[in-house]
Amino acid sequence: MLPGTGIEPGSPSVWLFKLEKIRRNVDRLGGPVSLPLIGNVHQLRRNPKDFTRQLFEFMKEYSHLKVFRLLIGGHPLILVCSPEEAEPLMNSTKHLDKASDYNFLHPWLGTGLLTSTGDKWKSRRKLLTPTFHFKILNDFVSVFNDQSKVLLEKMRGLADGKTTVNVFNDITLCALDIICETAMGRSVNAQLNSDSDYVQAVYRASEYTFIRQRSPWLWPDFLFRLIGPGKKYDESLNILHSFTEKVIKERQHEFWKRYDQNKDITMEQLLSEQDLSMGQKQRLAFLDMLLCTSSEGKRLSFLDIREEVDTFMFEGHDTTAMASNWALHLIGTDVSVQKKVHEELDAIFGDSERDATMDDLKEMKYLECCIKEALRMRPSVPVFGRSLTEDIVIRGVPLEKGTSVLIVPAAIHSLEDIYPDPETFDPDRFLPVNCVSRHPFAYIPFSAGPRNCIGQKFALLEEKVILSNIFRNFSVKSMQKLDEMCPLAELILRPGEGVKVILTPRKKAM
Repeated sequence: MLPGTGIEPGSPSVWLFKLEKIRRNVDRLGGPVSLPLIGNVHQLRRNPKDFTRQLFEFMKEYSHLKVFRLLIGGHPLILVCSPEEAEPLMNSTKHLDKASDYNFLHPWLGTGLLTSTGDKWKSRRKLLTPTFHFKILNDFVSVFNDQSKVLLEKMRGLADGKTTVNVFNDITLCALDIICETAMGRSVNAQLNSDSDYVQAVYRASEYTFIRQRSPWLWPDFLFRLIGPGKKYDESLNILHSFTEKVIKERQHEFWKRYDQNKDITMEQLLSEQDLSMGQKQRLAFLDMLLCTSSEGKRLSFLDIREEVDTFMFEGHDTTAMASNWALHLIGTDVSVQKKVHEELDAIFGDSERDATMDDLKEMKYLECCIKEALRMRPSVPVFGRSLTEDIVIRGVPLEKGTSVLIVPAAIHSLEDIYPDPETFDPDRFLPVNCVSRHPFAYIPFSAGPRNCIGQKFALLEEKVILSNIFRNFSVKSMQKLDEMCPLAELILRPGEGVKVILTPRKKAM
């Protein structure tokens, strides 16, 4: 019997009592009024655009609390909206497990680097960190350039200086081609074939995962398939996994033709022993590095490799695509900012049409400030989730082990005491002199602490190449106000109304 209740353990009443106890406890943190059993589900808007608007309204309304809660049925979500409250959670070596909400990605990504927990995550992180070695990133720059040229050719056909065009899909498909080639060594030619089954499957899998995350009645597998989009989701996963598996098998065959399958190949050997063909070094893909990676003397299994490739395809595509789209829009809204971008690029390249090099990218300091400011205003990942690995107290409220805590960059990046007039695009915020006294967890677009994004350097380099190629060749005038972009906070924060601009070919000032 539970003390003071008269309720016998094991009865349905015990379960209901526990749910109500959890609700009353987390309600002390504040937030929209919750109801027994259903929590806040009845208040959450179903339309994705309306839901995103509501989420931003919640963040603004409860920002003074620094932490507030939402209840999805009996599942509490603790939203952390200040750097002071985020730091001990993100810097912790204990609370490294992803929130249970990430479990809905397991059918797609398995338990790769994004979704794994505990010892598996620690060993994978250690194994995969060398794959983002400077030399490897340097080799990837040529892929960024090649795919950006395809994007430029498409844009030249749209650039007449007077017609409004939506470049959202063009930039997104460019990012997809880049991640396919760098992760798998194959291109799906998404920029030239946007109707491909693979491209559409990526979008559908993301959409169905997000629908399920915020719909408790779809959490059980059988209901997801019976009354939800579960069957369509399975069809999309079959397309994605079949493509990945086919590429892995082909790449394995090629890899072991070049190297002795019975010989251990180290990452250093792989980098130094690449075949030379027609005088050019053969490009390595992320997949090649996985094939030679060993854990405790054992090579990664086929499934291990697939889940990491699928993870990088997911994480490395949408995030960089959205960051590039938001940055393009924001730079296109401010003539003075764009003038500085043009001047910086002209100083680096003059009237040359040559590809950007790693040294060039280091010189794009103002463009980097623009990218960082865009990520502040519209972070590609608006929320990061953690699952508490032990009981803790937040703002005087005890929270049990297993509770989902969501750190919200979208809220932290909008705090007026840190970023005055936060909805104004001001790249100067990220000049070195203006960052010195800022709280280290006041800017976290790539997460922070031990579980920060392993690919953040990759992402920034890619975005610099895409955007520098665009602004070297065009002047961009954004035809939407920021509040007309209708952000969609799905798995990634995307502009719901696209990115509508006027492109004008530019003559470079010398």
